[in-house]
Amino acid sequence: MRRFSIVLMLFVSMLLSQGSLAELLSGDIAVSSSSTTDITTTTEQYPPSNEAETKSEPSIADNAFVITCAILVILMSVPGIALFYGGLVRSKNVLSILQQCMVVFGICFLLWFIVGYTWAFGSTGDASSWFSLIIGSSDKLFLSNITPDSVSGTLSEYNFVVFQGAFCAISACLIVGATAERIKFGALVMGISLWALFSYIPLAHMVWGNGLIEYWFEAWDFAGGTVVHINAAVAGIVAAFMTGPRIDLNRIAITPHSLPFTYTGCALLWVGWFGFNAGSELSADGVSALAFINTVLAPASGALVWSVCEKFISGHSSSLGSSSGVLAGLVAITPACAFVSPLASVIIGALSTFVCLWGVRGFKKLTRVDDSLDVFGIHGLGAIVGAILTGIFCSPDLGGTGFKGSHDGMLSQTLGQIGSVIITIIWSGVISVLAFGIAGKLFGSLHVSHDDERTGLDLSFHGERGYTN
Repeated sequence: MRRFSIVLMLFVSMLLSQGSLAELLSGDIAVSSSSTTDITTTTEQYPPSNEAETKSEPSIADNAFVITCAILVILMSVPGIALFYGGLVRSKNVLSILQQCMVVFGICFLLWFIVGYTWAFGSTGDASSWFSLIIGSSDKLFLSNITPDSVSGTLSEYNFVVFQGAFCAISACLIVGATAERIKFGALVMGISLWALFSYIPLAHMVWGNGLIEYWFEAWDFAGGTVVHINAAVAGIVAAFMTGPRIDLNRIAITPHSLPFTYTGCALLWVGWFGFNAGSELSADGVSALAFINTVLAPASGALVWSVCEKFISGHSSSLGSSSGVLAGLVAITPACAFVSPLASVIIGALSTFVCLWGVRGFKKLTRVDDSLDVFGIHGLGAIVGAILTGIFCSPDLGGTGFKGSHDGMLSQTLGQIGSVIITIIWSGVISVLAFGIAGKLFGSLHVSHDDERTGLDLSFHGERGYTN
């Protein structure tokens, strides 16, 4: 398999470097090919702590930009993902989804305040230490040693804390969709809390805190293809498998109760994603502008491709399909948005949508896992495609900004991207099994009783009804 991957990458590299597509992709942001062996772009998302400490004056403009972007990322969780998921479940479970998203969001922000920020972005120390490559220092537990005068780069450090905490919280909310309509509320909260502590936070350090993935693979991940989407999607499909299927799956038609909810949630997610992607530059500059336009084009491409494919497959182009295409494009462009040309973002959005469409139709049938709202099919597969394609389209020959660190070509960078994906899947998979295994033991099981499931989680777990009529 390794030999096959190398041969395939070589073939793609040769094909793209010689054809007219390469010329078309090369645009104004291309870097001279003569300098590709030593390129380091200015898009390092999170400055090392020692660099941050040397800057004493925060930028008012950068702080205003990041505060706005943090609000947009928070909007993605409450109400964005809550409405998107809430519309997809049956009416008897809509409030359970809203409640799960709200509580998970709040708990993850508290965990970020207590230990998450310092473990993710604390100093790495000796790079030869395995522990420091996985977890940062603990010098900022409960945000100790941070004051209103503390800075991180050009930002007030409190703003940086909130912006990054919003990423942790939205990642946790994504998992909710995989086990919708049948998981115990307490077990879900416990499992996701353990996942956030031991999967999200270490992976954030490994990728953005100068940890293991950065040290080993030097992979590009601008806004969370691995840390957020693959990580959460793997946790989702593990939790769905361990919880078991809904009791009436494949026995009756299970249809969304409110597609307008889902459409509204999708729109909020798309708007919030501008803060997610463009905001990850932490400054309103040319790089954030590139990320911004790519965050428009990739989902637009995804919506069109999904709609056209749906028309050919079923004879109809649905609002749910176009919304799914938007999400597929957004997920795929997340790791790449600051490193590829606008035309490349259109291609990435289209290719990822083909894969995600297969994911929600073919992959789901293949695995027979009741991933209720297709978390892995869209977020997992979309992010995997996006992460790998980042290694190809970041090439200056294709209009990209260049390769990272010691990588000197498309093949090398792409293999680094694949390595980061593999580590993320393994790490998240192992932690998720442990986290939801512990939650299942503590609460007797992950799956609610059959009577509670038939009644609906709104009434059986929360004592409320979403609709009175």
